[in-house]
Amino acid sequence: MRFRLSFSVSGDGAEKNVDVPVDTLIVAGWAGRDLDAVEHHIAELAALGVRRPSSTPCFYRLAPALLSQGEAIDVVGQTSSGEAECVLLRHGDELLVSVGSDHTDREVEAYGVTVSKQVCAKPVAREAWRFADVAAHWDRLALRSWVTQHGERRLYQDGTVASLLSPQTLMAKLGPHGLPAGAAMFCGTLAAIGGVAGGERFEIELHDPVLGRTLRHSYATQVLAIAD
Repeated sequence: MRFRLSFSVSGDGAEKNVDVPVDTLIVAGWAGRDLDAVEHHIAELAALGVRRPSSTPCFYRLAPALLSQGEAIDVVGQTSSGEAECVLLRHGDELLVSVGSDHTDREVEAYGVTVSKQVCAKPVAREAWRFADVAAHWDRLALRSWVTQHGERRLYQDGTVASLLSPQTLMAKLGPHGLPAGAAMFCGTLAAIGGVAGGERFEIELHDPVLGRTLRHSYATQVLAIAD
């Protein structure tokens, strides 16, 4: 099924609106460049009962309809949480980059990682950059996120993407054809500060210190009632 995302794409001193049809959604898991950092994230999730992966990185194929650019998503219960990630999108011959959240149900993740990722919407910002404009200084890009829990906002993730596998490496590991047209890929996340935690609001950003610009998105989590 094809889903459509709309972005304001900046570059060359101008902005344009681009509609990007997506018929393939991929989430790269355990995509750290630093093996110690990967192990730290695996240990974080293992503490929640999540089984260790058989190999890293791994790629989860999900329904494109999970993508959301809205201001809120619906979740079941209180056990889900977000993760800031770079998002690559192949639009024809052009590669775009935005920022998104691999929002995941941690309780479900304990018995099935793929199922847990399919349970939650995947928020994505409404702005994007051309990958070609940031490729040369990619490792200097900074990912950050904040969680608001019980009304208290705190920094949740903070670091550069240098700790993650590069987009070129991830695309090469996908196969000989890389990221196909119409595909969106979440590119891995950073360790959570203070451990994995959910909340009523998540804020995510990707900052480019070289060109002095930032992609931002925030969303609320609306908890659905659970029937007895």
